[in-house]
Amino acid sequence: MFRFPSVLLYRRLHRRKLSTTPSRPPSLPLSHPIYLIWGSNTGVGKTLVSAGIAAASLLSSATTPSQFHYLKPLQTGFPADSDSRFVLNKLRQLSLRCNPSVHLSASHRVLNVSPAVPEINPPAGEEGRGPSELHCKTLYAWEEAVSPHLAAEREGLAVKDSVVLETLGKCFEEVVERGACRERSDVLCVVETAGGVASPGPSGTLQCDLYRPFRIPAVLVGDGRLGGISGTISAYESLTLRGYDVVAVAFEDHGLLNEGPLMSYMRNKVPVLVLPPIPRDLSNDLIEWFENSHHIFSNLKEIMLSAYFERIKKLQDMPREAMDIIWWPFTQHQLIPDGGVTVIDSRCGENFSVFKVQKTEVIAPQFDACASWWTQGPDAIMQAELAREMGYTAARYGHVMFPENVHEPALNCAELLLKGVGKGWASRAYFSDNGSTAIEIALKMAFRKFSVDHGLIVDCHEDTTNERPTELMVLALQRSYHGDTLGAMEAQAPSSYTGFLQQPWYTGRGLFLDPPSVFMHNNTWNISIPEGYNWESLKGESIAFSSRDEVFHKGRDKSELATVYSSYISEVLSRFKGSKNVGALIMEPVIQGAGGMHMVDPLFQRVLVNECRSRKIPVIFDEVFTGFWRLGVETAAELIHCVPDIACFGKLLTGGIIPLAVTLATNAVFDSFIGDSKLKALLHGHSYSAHAMGCAAAVKSIQWFKDPSSNPNITSEGRLLRELWDDKMVRRISSHPVIQRVVTLGTLCALELKAEGTSAGYGSLYARPLLEKLREDGIYMRPLGNVIYLLCGPCTSPQVCNQLLAKLHRQLDEFDGFKN
Repeated sequence: MFRFPSVLLYRRLHRRKLSTTPSRPPSLPLSHPIYLIWGSNTGVGKTLVSAGIAAASLLSSATTPSQFHYLKPLQTGFPADSDSRFVLNKLRQLSLRCNPSVHLSASHRVLNVSPAVPEINPPAGEEGRGPSELHCKTLYAWEEAVSPHLAAEREGLAVKDSVVLETLGKCFEEVVERGACRERSDVLCVVETAGGVASPGPSGTLQCDLYRPFRIPAVLVGDGRLGGISGTISAYESLTLRGYDVVAVAFEDHGLLNEGPLMSYMRNKVPVLVLPPIPRDLSNDLIEWFENSHHIFSNLKEIMLSAYFERIKKLQDMPREAMDIIWWPFTQHQLIPDGGVTVIDSRCGENFSVFKVQKTEVIAPQFDACASWWTQGPDAIMQAELAREMGYTAARYGHVMFPENVHEPALNCAELLLKGVGKGWASRAYFSDNGSTAIEIALKMAFRKFSVDHGLIVDCHEDTTNERPTELMVLALQRSYHGDTLGAMEAQAPSSYTGFLQQPWYTGRGLFLDPPSVFMHNNTWNISIPEGYNWESLKGESIAFSSRDEVFHKGRDKSELATVYSSYISEVLSRFKGSKNVGALIMEPVIQGAGGMHMVDPLFQRVLVNECRSRKIPVIFDEVFTGFWRLGVETAAELIHCVPDIACFGKLLTGGIIPLAVTLATNAVFDSFIGDSKLKALLHGHSYSAHAMGCAAAVKSIQWFKDPSSNPNITSEGRLLRELWDDKMVRRISSHPVIQRVVTLGTLCALELKAEGTSAGYGSLYARPLLEKLREDGIYMRPLGNVIYLLCGPCTSPQVCNQLLAKLHRQLDEFDGFKN
């Protein structure tokens, strides 16, 4: 008895094969058009449409040979029901009947079948020779005619989503190989899904989510029956909500004129094609129906080709057009090399989908190691959840002003914040639109609290004067960064961001301490103590540690180093006298981000907070970067074992999908603004304060990140992320000859490359060759001068992080060789 090719081999090896995980999602080639054929439901004629497109591609001309690939990733009811065999047989019949001058070569393959499938004979007509080619494939097949997830469970052929995508990607590679010598428009590939848009795949994942990493343009086969308008629109919205491009809708005419409402709903942006009624009497084997539908399918094929070429042109033109009209932040345009503009077609979870020209054009995945500038946290599943949540909220609220109003997303968000990052100290949540403005709000709060506590203002009904009896300054840290607005910049130490070229108004309204930093080098965690500290008498073990956990241990409060820190801080504050007052302490807890990814000794920050508390100086934590699991805990306050009076959060607050920020404060801070005059209120706000979409996204993100059922990295206690970066590999990297220091904590792994002179510092281009190699290897990174970093999300698996480290280590070896 004959079995389909590869069946016996697959049955021997499929368990081992399915246990593997691809290093990254496969690429989508763009050398020829590839389309997904979706159905608004099962039984709406997807396979008829696929066959019709194939006929329009292969049988329209005898002089222009074409190539058509039909892929059916998931087939149930096999072998009695085989859509790939139907397309094969129908095209052979149509070829003989409609255009016998076309010499058609046809092949049919079934790659993997479940053990329940009986032994079968090969379908007739699998071989043939001709200039026009039809290649039909079924990737995975099950015998029972049920949803793939049920068939997979019952028949012992479970297939992971990643394996389905990997197999599909290999089929695309074959399309490219077979079509290598043909024009773009002479090769067409369609991938027909199973059931409806939201029907499950073999793992249970909805197919609209399963295939999303490829983001293949779509043709939707709608429903022309009674109720079909609703079903078609629902399917269309499910696809667009996930970022698919639907280029056309086609459906069978049932005499109900469904096309009118559909075209009205889609505002004529998507073509709607109506196919003739399918005869219930199949005695003519649908040949006449295909003949009568040929002009419609030819039109559909031209729509698909036109959309493909329009997409290619847009992707090719975008870098040049962007260079002409866009002004990028933190970018010297004159230094952008040829090919230096990255065209991002979409994002799926942790990966960019990047347009690249290799042997041919592809949409290739790149891990976003910048976490899109420190905001991103969702995996692909959470991204879809956030999209649905925001779509619902936008439809429910649009936008509403906030003063003296409340809506459910804002109230839920405030409650979660006070029970989470503000637990035990905060009582009020003040919403704004970004981290920089959250900082300015915090400064206003702190200065008012300081002024009330120190008798600098009196109760009044009118603020009739702009006189300032004293100038209020901040106590902050060198290498600090608190945002780009003018007020936030005044609260940070001089740096590349504050020089005269950037901010001629900058004066630096602060007293800036030089903090000790922590890093790993040559397998050891070290503390680097700047000049000005009287620490020469300390023993070596006080500034070197075998593990990072020792650095954070609260038992260090009794060490000699704690006394050294306290003396240094007291001495500096005692020298600061005159008409200026330190009205607030502001600092990034543990990690200074834009200042170079430095880890500040948590003991120093804890001593600093205590010194300020003893002087009634309000304490602000800038957690815009560090909050919401970025450092492995929900709030970095847990790492330094003390709480602030005011704290600012942003970025990961919403999962990075939309801007929103919040400033949390204690009751005592809030009470300093209470009075019988509006002029004593906090007169600060934005039109988009507490906007509903941002609050809804924040609620979903806060809940998602800390729930073990949605975030597998949360430990059983629910307070920590498990370790994401392999310690052995981190230690190897810390000992690499090109590395000055390494910092790993939570989702962050940062490295400083050894460099001197102009090769060091924020303006350095020293790391560019290394970053270009890493991008070629599928990792998108941006440097902070000669400091580079990997930043993942709270949901990123340790396996992915280890793959990133392995690639980084390999490229460091090559970088070292290049430098030498």
